[in-house]
Amino acid sequence: KGVVPFGAFFALFVPALISWLVPAVIISFTISGRSVPLERSNVRVRKGGYVVAAMLLSTIVVTVLLHHTLHLPPFLGMMLGLGALNLYSYFLHRHESKVFAESIPDSAQNDEFERRSEHREPFSIFNILRMVEWDTFLFFYGIMLCVGGLGAIGYLNGLSSILYTGLGYTTANILIGVLSAIIDNIPLTYAVLTMMPHMDMGQWLLLTLAAGIGGSLLSIGSAAGVALMGLRRDTYTFFSHLKWSWAILLGYASGIAAHIYINASTFK
Repeated sequence: KGVVPFGAFFALFVPALISWLVPAVIISFTISGRSVPLERSNVRVRKGGYVVAAMLLSTIVVTVLLHHTLHLPPFLGMMLGLGALNLYSYFLHRHESKVFAESIPDSAQNDEFERRSEHREPFSIFNILRMVEWDTFLFFYGIMLCVGGLGAIGYLNGLSSILYTGLGYTTANILIGVLSAIIDNIPLTYAVLTMMPHMDMGQWLLLTLAAGIGGSLLSIGSAAGVALMGLRRDTYTFFSHLKWSWAILLGYASGIAAHIYINASTFK
């Protein structure tokens, strides 16, 4: 919403690094010195892999440049990158379809891809998009609608008065970070932006830092934690994460303290 310019977020790099380093060092003492055996295999990047990776990075750069030079909304830059990916995937699909139809070995394909028949399918962006978790997108869409509705009927103004007028900006932003461990940080940040309290740059950066890191206090507070619980149900659970919440809380407090000290000039 134009509250914080893009370059200002780099001021949070050191505080965010500290907030990660503190629990990482604590947890590292509990890791045994045994090495994990790895299976080595000769793997080559699938044809077009480097191009797709370069297109991803280019999309991010182009989105930022268009937003700052032509003041275009960020979604236009992202959709431009998606359109370019669809165009490239068309030619890649045609190439691989021809290769598989003629059974001509393609040197750019890795050995595993060539040996296993179930992987011999042409690259298709539509098959990839089909595997996207649309339920997650609908969840965020519903959250945005709910937050917008609460703002329209005036509840967010009342909540803003309780948090930012009653508790103060610093306490309120730190509390928002703790709440993000229970409620995802995206709807919380969107709610604060809808409230639009009159905060200085330092407080907006504090909100960004707190909401971004606070979700790690619980495994359900971040999309990464939820995804990891689904992938490694046998080793990573809610309670296995909970036993390290105290260390993450130390990192959370250290990062906030570092931000207040290092970026003191941004607070008025």
